[in-house]
Amino acid sequence: MVIIGIYTVFYSDSGNSIRKVKTDKKDALKLASYALDKWVDLPEYIPEEDIRKTLKILNRQYIQFSKIQTMQKNNLISLLDSVFPNANSLFSSPQRKSDGHEKWVDFVSKFYHVDCVSKLSLSAFKIKYQSWCRKNNYYYKESQAEQIHTYAREQVSTLPMTDSVKLLIEQSVNQLNSILGTLAAIRSEMNKLSSQLPEYRTVMDFYGVGTVLGSQLMAEIGDTRRFHNRKAITAFAGLDAPPYQSGCLDVKSRSISKRGSPSLRKTLFQVVDVIIKNQPENNSVYQFLDKKRSEGKPYKVYMMAAANKFLRIYYARVNEALNAIHSPAKPAMR
Repeated sequence: MVIIGIYTVFYSDSGNSIRKVKTDKKDALKLASYALDKWVDLPEYIPEEDIRKTLKILNRQYIQFSKIQTMQKNNLISLLDSVFPNANSLFSSPQRKSDGHEKWVDFVSKFYHVDCVSKLSLSAFKIKYQSWCRKNNYYYKESQAEQIHTYAREQVSTLPMTDSVKLLIEQSVNQLNSILGTLAAIRSEMNKLSSQLPEYRTVMDFYGVGTVLGSQLMAEIGDTRRFHNRKAITAFAGLDAPPYQSGCLDVKSRSISKRGSPSLRKTLFQVVDVIIKNQPENNSVYQFLDKKRSEGKPYKVYMMAAANKFLRIYYARVNEALNAIHSPAKPAMR
């Protein structure tokens, strides 16, 4: 024992010291000491099921490819601002489920410059556009063709219609379509795997949850029976806000800890975003959110509060569904 001022520092093999030593040897000693002290209380480690493990890996890859998709879309839109401004706003069609393609992306691959449309007569463009829709399995609408033609004649490009410009647009479109196809394949596989889990139907019955967000929830949360209570799953998501005490200070209101899974928090936020956009009056999560909003709470506060509410309901319902199935429950994780 060495006394320095008012500090007492203990040096031992267990690494019990107020000094923040960061070495593998010290970390190993601390872990060993903790395991010996808590040997009786520690639950047996049971590996995660192969389906859940694979589903989680797929979700993490889906998140990574989604970031790339956003970058590629922004890059393509930036290029189009010089040759076909706001061409991405001409269509509102959702992604095609078969390959993930979007109509506006495939459209600018063919009509990469505003002059590709404006220099054609209306009848000639209709014939060309209809042929393109038939070839790419898109629905043709004559009024839409007229709208595109009128819009193109009102636009001004800052770059000429050259082979170099065409090459840039085509390469950007090809890269984006490749990412969109990859995301579509991952979504399909995630839904296929999650449908094999016993809580699939229960999760899909939640308002605001579809095949994508539902699969992501099941991937990130896993088996809810491994959490001993709802506070544990809230802490796992990083939505908990424990009281802070220091001397006479006792702060009851704090922001979320963010010590849990950021992927889970993002998925919960997206679910709540769907709920707030659709405003289902009979939904308990929306009622709770609307109450917090009417109290004057900031946006992030009532959104995270609603996410916490949804997670607690998810935990209760899924746990009930899993316990109804006569399968052995997993021990709680600490």
